[in-house]
Amino acid sequence: MLDTQFDYKSFLKNLTHQPGVYRMYSVAGEVIYVGKAKDLKKRVTSYFRANQTSQKTLALVRQIHRIEVTVTHTETEALILENNLIKQYMPKYNVLLRDDKSYPYILLTNHPHPRLAFHRGPRKVAGSYFGPYPSGGAVRESLRILQKLFPVRQCEDSYYQARSRPCLQYQLKRCSAPCVEGYVSDEDYNQQVQLVKLFLQGRNQEVVDQLVDKMEQASQCLDFELAALYRDQLSALRQIREQQSVSGEHDSLDVIGFAYLHGVACVHLLVVRDGKVLGSKSYYPKMPKNAEPEEVLIAFVAQYYLNQQSDRQPAKEIVLPFKFAEQQGMQDAVSEIYQSRVQFHVPQRGEKMRYLKLALTNAENAVTTRLTEAMSVQRRFEALDEVLELAEPIQRMECFDISHTMGQQTVASCVVFNRQGPLKTDYRKYNISGINPGDDYAAMAQVLARRYKAPQPEDKIPDIIFIDGGKGQLAQAEAHFANWQQKMPLLIGIAKGTSRKPGLETLIMAGSHQIIHLESHSPALHLIQHIRDESHRFAITGHRARRQKVKNTSSLEGIAGVGPKKRQALLKYLGGMQELKNATIEQIAKVPGISHELAESVFYHLHDKP
Repeated sequence: MLDTQFDYKSFLKNLTHQPGVYRMYSVAGEVIYVGKAKDLKKRVTSYFRANQTSQKTLALVRQIHRIEVTVTHTETEALILENNLIKQYMPKYNVLLRDDKSYPYILLTNHPHPRLAFHRGPRKVAGSYFGPYPSGGAVRESLRILQKLFPVRQCEDSYYQARSRPCLQYQLKRCSAPCVEGYVSDEDYNQQVQLVKLFLQGRNQEVVDQLVDKMEQASQCLDFELAALYRDQLSALRQIREQQSVSGEHDSLDVIGFAYLHGVACVHLLVVRDGKVLGSKSYYPKMPKNAEPEEVLIAFVAQYYLNQQSDRQPAKEIVLPFKFAEQQGMQDAVSEIYQSRVQFHVPQRGEKMRYLKLALTNAENAVTTRLTEAMSVQRRFEALDEVLELAEPIQRMECFDISHTMGQQTVASCVVFNRQGPLKTDYRKYNISGINPGDDYAAMAQVLARRYKAPQPEDKIPDIIFIDGGKGQLAQAEAHFANWQQKMPLLIGIAKGTSRKPGLETLIMAGSHQIIHLESHSPALHLIQHIRDESHRFAITGHRARRQKVKNTSSLEGIAGVGPKKRQALLKYLGGMQELKNATIEQIAKVPGISHELAESVFYHLHDKP
């Protein structure tokens, strides 16, 4: 007899044999599993067989309170709906691929002088898109290579329009300065743009042939300086081609490597376009215990390729590490959703097998590294448990840090670690306001008050709160938790040594203010340094973003009646911001479209006068 309170016999009696999607709910009303089926009755019945041996299925069945189904016309519709529901509910018994970012491209704009740029998101900008690339790093590396090969601009249009003389990139021979007249003709610039297009399309030999022809023509015309430029381009291109040793004849491939060891799975995606490997990326799906390798691979393919909210474009052929039962249905669904024929293939030999071996090797290395890191984190937690002599093992730690520049744009960070390492989904940044500039104590008090508002869910209250600072910062935490009514976290200050060198940190325990010194080689200290450094990094990142936002905001913004066009007119007519600040009210009023009353508002705003 199955251990479940769900009346599955009555439910199965009236269940249809049509294709569709089923959702399993817990007693709390939470969706715990989403699945799809070609035949709903057969598939759902399989969960309730008396001879069920799968521990994962038995654990799932024990928690089922009710099941809801949605009938679809075809299996393909069921696949797409299943993926959307998994993304919506994130059920704990499904394999989950946490990757919602759209994939980056290289954009060559439709502009009189086209620009090469990094692009992510909807393709609203007119131009040619090349990719997708597996990561932003791969795009930036390609742009760096292109800058060395072809003198095509990569600057923003606003920067391009403001130039009156060539910038440093021209001096470095990485741009031909189309922003300034007299440095490059439109014809020569567009020739370089066409070479960029050929290169990004993988037609490297055509690029070489054209450069050779241009070099010979320049030599025959006795323009040896131009011939030398083409010669240097050819030399750089040959070096790049030699470095790109992993290349082949297939135009478009997505190669999926897979490794599964000790409960950790890695899917390594190798992206091949136009015969070149654009890059690769490793994914670590979140999965329930005892998940089968086939289940993990199916979940990855479905959630990666059937995600209609992303702008990724699959290759014409997807190379798989092994066959799975739903392969044909999945192939049809992917082809249908992208309106182009996509082929799934498990190679046995040849060039595709060579790519697959490369992807498999990367997946195996990634799993091994992941397991090693997990074991290291576990050992560090155990060492900290021992140092602090706690009754229960530490499950959750949080650390706070403050970052600012001369008291301006203050940002506080809260980073979270559990026994698997950094829990980045729970990281938080706090913009601090309403305090005296540079008052770190007040900033710490404010962030603690905002983070720990009673009541808190028990699982969100950390076992330890680390405060990056000495007794002053720690005192703010002690004051905040003086009347705390829930589970009391252990408060610890992290004070830097006199020389502020890593390894000399001391721990200050709340209440007694006992000082604990740890050896520099102590795993417990390494864990504390890790969470402290992570909080410091996260705070600085937030502070820099806030500072940059202020830097990019015009001091004219916020003046009532002064919109973008009038700001542009003021700066253009008077010759820039400094000249505007030095101008009198009468001079500002002479700007077309600016009344005397508005000129007064601008003047007093810039000079902080009431």
